[in-house]
Amino acid sequence: MKEINTKDAAGHVLCHDVTQIIKGVTKDAVFRKGHVITEEDIPVLLSVGKDHLYVWEKNEHMLHENEAAQILYSFCENNHMRPSEVKEGKIEVIAECDGLLKVDKNRLNRINGLGEMMIASRHGNFPVKAGEKIAGTRIIPLVIEKEKMARAKEVWGGEPIFKLMPFLQKKAGIVVTGNEVYHGRIQDTFTPVIEEKLAEYDVEIIGNEVSDDNHERITACIRKLLNQGADLILCTGGMSVDPDDRTPLAIKNTGAEIVTYGAPALPGAMFLLAYYEGDIPIMGLPGCVMYAKRTIFDLVLPRIMAGEKLKKTDFSVLGEGGLCLSCPVCTFPNCGFGKGGSC
Repeated sequence: MKEINTKDAAGHVLCHDVTQIIKGVTKDAVFRKGHVITEEDIPVLLSVGKDHLYVWEKNEHMLHENEAAQILYSFCENNHMRPSEVKEGKIEVIAECDGLLKVDKNRLNRINGLGEMMIASRHGNFPVKAGEKIAGTRIIPLVIEKEKMARAKEVWGGEPIFKLMPFLQKKAGIVVTGNEVYHGRIQDTFTPVIEEKLAEYDVEIIGNEVSDDNHERITACIRKLLNQGADLILCTGGMSVDPDDRTPLAIKNTGAEIVTYGAPALPGAMFLLAYYEGDIPIMGLPGCVMYAKRTIFDLVLPRIMAGEKLKKTDFSVLGEGGLCLSCPVCTFPNCGFGKGGSC
């Protein structure tokens, strides 16, 4: 940095905060470090006693923090997101629609590992609402070498680190299983829970079938809803290893391809996901979805609603963070459930 006369400071970048003190009113920075001085700022600076200033000595090999933040933002930007204004060298990434956030963790970690720069984000594979922050970017010092930002560009590779997948419209069919419900011995308390969770998304429930534990009847109910145009099927109950629990067999007999029967998550270990004709999700929901506040269903549903086709590996990584602590006051998704190993 170098010392210059304040009257000659227009266009230069402050290397320190400039504090204004008005007795009984304020004591705060009137200009902060990194501020680019304008002609209009000079009378203000003089009024607070600053006849000389320390400014960044311009160097063709260095970038100011605001310029570097723009570069970091360019690594993040994608469809359905926008930047905030640059403030004190920081740019935030803002969602422009409701959707599922995807994060390339490998490249994010490699860029942050370069030092003197940072991109901090929310967890991937969780829903984001329009107007919410996705990430924030800045460099740590006031200036940074252009060569270091060039190395960051090489790591970035030209593809956005973040992706926001808008939620889709879906037509859902619900199949309630169990002799006790089918024969009217107990009231169906599972469907209202499913309806409440689906209400968070753009879902039309086009049918609700009830079946006993006969696997052929369950299969027939699923096929009926598919024929009616359902592009999402939710089967409730009958998911354990008890002899009477036939829902997994019934789903398999539709011809759907089973992705997983079982997941390293509690509650929700007996969860099943299959795809009918390649792209219609069929989920088998264990009984815990009915009574637990949050389960594997809450981790999977946003991804299904964004049109993501899940694979076996999407479930095998859920073990770390896959234990819900059933806190007395639930703060999901602002907690650790489902976040440890998601990719």
